[in-house]
Amino acid sequence: MAYTVLARKYRSRTFDEIVGQDAAATTLRNAVLSGRIHHGYLFTGTRGVGKTSMARILAKSLNCLSVEAPTPNPCCKCESCRLIAEGEDIDVVEIDAASNTGVDNIRDLRSNAVYRPARSRFKIYIIDEVHMLSLGAFNALLKTLEEPPPHVKFILATTEAHRVPATIQSRCQRYDFRSIGADTIVTKLREILTAENVQAADAVLRRVARLAAGSMRDALSLLDQLMAFGG
Repeated sequence: MAYTVLARKYRSRTFDEIVGQDAAATTLRNAVLSGRIHHGYLFTGTRGVGKTSMARILAKSLNCLSVEAPTPNPCCKCESCRLIAEGEDIDVVEIDAASNTGVDNIRDLRSNAVYRPARSRFKIYIIDEVHMLSLGAFNALLKTLEEPPPHVKFILATTEAHRVPATIQSRCQRYDFRSIGADTIVTKLREILTAENVQAADAVLRRVARLAAGSMRDALSLLDQLMAFGG
C-alpha cells in the first residue's frame, strides 16, 4: 500500500479536530446548528493553518447524508463525507484559482451553478487561492456571489486577502485564520507520534514547531522528514 504523508493522514475531519482555530470552528459550528448558513465565506490566513480543511469540514456538515439536515457533527462515514474528504465529490467542486484564473473558467462555474446538486442538499464551490483570479473573472463571479441560487454555497480561501476586491469581500463572511502557536503544534505532534508508535524528545518537537512558523502542514512535513531520517 502506498505511504500516506502525515499531513493527509491526520488532516482534521471535524470542527472538534481543527487545530488552533477555535474561534472560527466554534462560529461555523454554531451557524450550522442554528441554520444561519451564509451563501459565501472567505477564509484568509497563511499557508498550512487549516483553511481548506475547514472548507471541507463545512461542506461535510452541510451535505452529510447520515442526517436529514445540516449538522455540526458530520459522520465522516457516508459516501458524501468520504468523497468530500478526498476532494472527489460531484457536488463539492474544488477549484484551484492559480490554474483557473480566466473569465471563461468562472463563466463555466456560473452556467453550472444553476443546476441542482446530484444527490446532496447543496452544490458547494471551494475556490482556493482566490486572489489569483483575474479582474474579469472576479467581475464574472460577483453577480453569482451576490445572488446565488438557494442550493449554492461559496467558500473562498486565500493567503493574500488584500488582493481580493472589496466588492467580493463585502458579499462574504470573512474568517481570519491565525498562525498556530508553537505549544499547540507540539501537542498535536506528540499525539501523532503516539498514534504512530514513534518516540521523540520534547526538544526536537519544539524545534520542529519553531521551524514551522505557525503552519501545521509545514510541521507535519518536517516531522515526516525526521521520521524518514531517524527511523
